[in-house]
Amino acid sequence: MASRVTLRDGAGASVRSALARTDWGLFVAALGLSLVGALLVWSATHRQVGTDLAVRHLVNAAVGAVGALALVLVDVRRLRAAAPWIYLAGVAGLVLVLTPLGQTVNGSRSWLFLPGGFSLQPAELAKIGLVIGLAMILAEGRDPFLPPGWRDVLLAWVLAAVPVVLILLQPDLGSALVLGMLTVGVVAASGAALRWTVVALAGTVTAVVAAVAVPLLDPYQLDRLLAFRDPSLDPEGIGYQTAQVRLAIGSGGWRGAGLGLGPQTQGGLVPFQHTDFVFSVAGEELGFLGAAGLLALLGFLVLRALLVGLSCEDSFGRLVAVGVGAWFAFQVFENVGMNLGLMPVTGLPLPFLSYGGSSMLASWLAVGLVASAQRGSPDAWRGGADLRGSVHVQAGRRSG
Repeated sequence: MASRVTLRDGAGASVRSALARTDWGLFVAALGLSLVGALLVWSATHRQVGTDLAVRHLVNAAVGAVGALALVLVDVRRLRAAAPWIYLAGVAGLVLVLTPLGQTVNGSRSWLFLPGGFSLQPAELAKIGLVIGLAMILAEGRDPFLPPGWRDVLLAWVLAAVPVVLILLQPDLGSALVLGMLTVGVVAASGAALRWTVVALAGTVTAVVAAVAVPLLDPYQLDRLLAFRDPSLDPEGIGYQTAQVRLAIGSGGWRGAGLGLGPQTQGGLVPFQHTDFVFSVAGEELGFLGAAGLLALLGFLVLRALLVGLSCEDSFGRLVAVGVGAWFAFQVFENVGMNLGLMPVTGLPLPFLSYGGSSMLASWLAVGLVASAQRGSPDAWRGGADLRGSVHVQAGRRSG
């Protein structure tokens, strides 16, 4: 009996220790974004479906938060051991959508419809698998005391190419771009020679150009790219959509029209406003100040992930954190850019704010990965001197 009590006390102490060392700032920022996202989704959809989608958004966030907390309790070493299986699970999901089980939505065969009315977009969860897979390959190269060599980088790119090609076959250009930029970030942070980062970036650009030239993309997606270059080419289709989005954001001014009071949003004039273009709801109804506040929270998540990566003593955890930071940074840049007319429309959701269960789950799991890595970097916010010292220690270990 005494031994059972000791084991239980030990497990409880381990959980309390893990929670005590958790970066709750990450969770607070993600929770704040998720709650505001529910309000924006409600505003964009309540005239059509009432509160249904807003409630589902909150449920998706709750499920994701539970998954993130579970990852916090997982030791980084166990996560590293499970990396091959997590990566293979992500690839398996991408293969399934190309079979008769896959469903086409908006010109892209990207979905699996599950029992009970649920759906899953495997491309979102493949981001988690690729982050962990790349970290495993580049953190455990052939020589642990030297930066990754060309063989390690080549293997990492083969690892990335598999899901990228499967996603382009759907086709889903936006998700493929995220995986490509994520890979560039992880390769750069791995300590590999600069030329391999350049090669990684060039490979991403080449894959995109090839997808457009072949073409792998659906005509609807090609129209999006052409309309970005010249919105007047399709004034009643994609051109109309992008014009309405910019009109909604521009009309918000400094303070916005007020939640639920935006003329463009409440008039249903912006297609896909609760998913791709949820930022336009913030721009119109919360104004420049509200939209800037949301960008500040998203920027905090990106910066926090990168700082954890810089300070993490464990190379696997460092690359996972940087990979998540690169993923969030590019996805926010692309989504906000397409809302402002500065980037082509690719259908990428805005993390935590856009409606979508798969995106919400993947975003929360990414926060859990960073928090798990942060447990090995308790000095992440102690200042630039500590960060520089951590980097010097890592460099010394590699060169020694």
